[in-house]
Amino acid sequence: MQHYDVAVVGLGGIGSATAWFAARGGHSVIGLERFALGGHHHGASHDHSRIIRHSYHTPHYVHLTRLAYDAWRDAEAESGETCVHITGGIDLFPRGAAIDIETYRESMRAAGVPFDELTAGETMVRWPVWHLPDDVEVLYQANTGIVSPAATVPLLQRLATDRGATLRGDATVIAIEPGGDNVTIRLADGADVAAAHVVIAADAWTAPLLEPLGRSLPLTVTREQVTYYDTETPRIFGSESFPVWIWMDDPSFYGFPTFGRPGVKIAQDCGGLPVDPDRRGYEPDPAILTRTDAFAASAFDGRLGVALSTTTCLYTLTPDRDFVVDTLADHPNVHVALGAGHGYKFVSWFGRTMAALATGSEPGCDLTPFRLDRPALTDPSWEASWLV
Repeated sequence: MQHYDVAVVGLGGIGSATAWFAARGGHSVIGLERFALGGHHHGASHDHSRIIRHSYHTPHYVHLTRLAYDAWRDAEAESGETCVHITGGIDLFPRGAAIDIETYRESMRAAGVPFDELTAGETMVRWPVWHLPDDVEVLYQANTGIVSPAATVPLLQRLATDRGATLRGDATVIAIEPGGDNVTIRLADGADVAAAHVVIAADAWTAPLLEPLGRSLPLTVTREQVTYYDTETPRIFGSESFPVWIWMDDPSFYGFPTFGRPGVKIAQDCGGLPVDPDRRGYEPDPAILTRTDAFAASAFDGRLGVALSTTTCLYTLTPDRDFVVDTLADHPNVHVALGAGHGYKFVSWFGRTMAALATGSEPGCDLTPFRLDRPALTDPSWEASWLV
């Protein structure tokens, strides 16, 4: 049985980044992915765009965004490729919004992140494609941008293998068995792998791996979707002139300029129904499509046309929508990472942090809000809230 310093279970964005950072530190690493290497459409780390931003609802998250940007710059420096594409971004808060604008203002101020406050009228002058009610308040942050999973998952995997990591696709892990100083990872094909430490970054497949280890997590897996809309004026929706945006209400919508493929991308955050990740479908949900169609028609006043295509993905949600970044109390060589449906912007930070936990280094930041023993994950009466 082959033995490694670190085994990583799941090679989406978080797992691929963990494999790279661990291998970069001189450790022997094996990464195990149940689907194909290079990216796939079965989980959470695919499609052409994810939002990266400093604007967040707590000072702690804003601080972590700085670390994420820094870690993405490490990937850019080592690869010579661009990972973060800056577009600027706006957060739009209608009157009585379910998400409190003050939490965003105060969190960015506390972290020293500059931002502009705009009225609806000023927003429509700056980006005339918007059609907004007069009472909408808008926060603009210039460093908001796009990170592409379609580009960065294979990039992170290449960086990991260049540093000596062994990565295996079509390698489904069926059991993780800690014992003494090592962990045995059992695969569906009958092979076993041993490692001093294991990082579980399996997203929708996390809970079944943890339950035999005495840890039950109240996770909800939902099937989400994004839709690309046609436009007769693609130039004004281009990434050079149009920002990333988030509608901060319930329902919450978000979208992008044209980037990576034809069409203007719009989605509802947490709009999907719970699913079993092994039995999910891939066809668009017409109810979600009706909602994004209606928002697109209202917000952009007819400047967007028909839906060109719709892509589905999975969210794996904690009840409080906070991450999981921790080590099992009973098994100190088993570590868990979960992005809770808003983690791709932080993928680089996750990788650096999980590699540190798995190799005995200091993580470099406070991980208390992401502990496994916090009330949201241990109190059965905790009421789920997914708006952030």
